[in-house]
Amino acid sequence: MLRSIPRSFVAINKPSAFAGLRFKHTLPALPYAYEALEPYISKEIMQVHHSKHHQAYVNGLNAAEEKLGSAFQSNDVNEEIALQAAMKFNGGGHINHTLFWENLAPKSSGGGQKPTGDLLEEIEKTWGSLDKFIEKFNAQTAAVQGSGWGWLGYNKDFKRLEIATTPNQDPLKPTTGLIPLLGIDVWEHAYYLQYKNVRPDYLKAVWEVVNWKTVTERFNKHR
Repeated sequence: MLRSIPRSFVAINKPSAFAGLRFKHTLPALPYAYEALEPYISKEIMQVHHSKHHQAYVNGLNAAEEKLGSAFQSNDVNEEIALQAAMKFNGGGHINHTLFWENLAPKSSGGGQKPTGDLLEEIEKTWGSLDKFIEKFNAQTAAVQGSGWGWLGYNKDFKRLEIATTPNQDPLKPTTGLIPLLGIDVWEHAYYLQYKNVRPDYLKAVWEVVNWKTVTERFNKHR
């Protein structure tokens, strides 16, 4: 399952219904070393991606929430609405990346090991085989225009797995209703230093370090 996103308390003076403590988001620690996913994802990529890009989303989210708190206090509805784009972008970036790090694991910790049990059965029922699912997933995700994400999601209404893509940092559940089981980042910062502009090569390699254990945990929790 997706672990709780790290946050710390900061006091905020709110004489209104929003009085209390505001959570301040923090960068989650990786569950493995930066070099642990090599040769499939380089140490340099992981270091920049985690410590620079993800940190920027955390900073942006905290800043947007602080401004939103001030807008609430002053009952400035115009400002509250204006801040929604920053909340979506930075909040989505924080949610998506927190899940992404858990989607990956070194070979020594099970990265790349194929799923088993009910999840594999559901994948085979939906796409015919795991290989056909990966082929379909890669094709749809490689076709994302500009920056975005590829997803394996679970549709609770129809009780089925679905492949989806989202642009920019749009988080899957708030924008589509699907439960995110597996997310692959296809922003250029996720692969360009190693794979240049050849996104399909990155998508082929990343499956060697996909952590199907966490994907299975999310599937079993929500189905």
